Amino acid sequence: MTSLMQKLALLIFLISGTNAFGQVTPRTAKSPAEFVPPGYVVVQKIQGDLNKDNHADSVLIIKGTDKANLVKDESRGELDRNRRGIIIALNNNDRYELVLENRDCFSSEHEDGGVYFSPELGVFVEKGILRIHYFHGRYGFWAYKFRYQNSDFELIGYESDQSRGPITERSISINFLSNRMLIKENINQDAEAGGDEKFKETWKKFTLSKPIKLGDIADFDGFDVKRLLGPLK
Repeated sequence: MTSLMQKLALLIFLISGTNAFGQVTPRTAKSPAEFVPPGYVVVQKIQGDLNKDNHADSVLIIKGTDKANLVKDESRGELDRNRRGIIIALNNNDRYELVLENRDCFSSEHEDGGVYFSPELGVFVEKGILRIHYFHGRYGFWAYKFRYQNSDFELIGYESDQSRGPITERSISINFLSNRMLIKENINQDAEAGGDEKFKETWKKFTLSKPIKLGDIADFDGFDVKRLLGPLK
């Protein structure tokens, strides 16, 4: 029985620590680059203190390299439609600890944008907060704020801005720490560039059933944070 349990424990370890290419993903490493799985490359490196220990932690944006996802576009030529993901490693003096790996949560940078270009992804570390920001030019932006707490990256804030050129028509700010949402709507339809907007403010309260974690978001394109808020009061 003991031998059987040992074999079972070994099998569970191998399954939980093995990536899609059959290789064990290390939990600590000398360099964050060692956490990049086979079949992926690093396209962006961001540094910043994410756990308030005065050490520069590492955020890697990775991208798949599957040639099957290279497509031909009549006007833009060959496009790389491989999806992108994120790896976060905390700096523990001379070693890095892998605390998050979400390999395919972002679409490629070459998606169709319809009548406008597709949103541009930006990832930043600001005052210990991980900010995932989507720029959409004259149409505005939306952004997510994650904080490292409870040994995970939990969503603590969301912002969106719907614009008509330089004019903000509607903005939403959600605070997941206070469970409150602020909606601002421009009621001056004749507003011009230069701050002529007049906003009607509406506050809402909500209840969140459980924390929203970065590692659980499979696809940011289909992630509608407002659907997770439950009834608004």
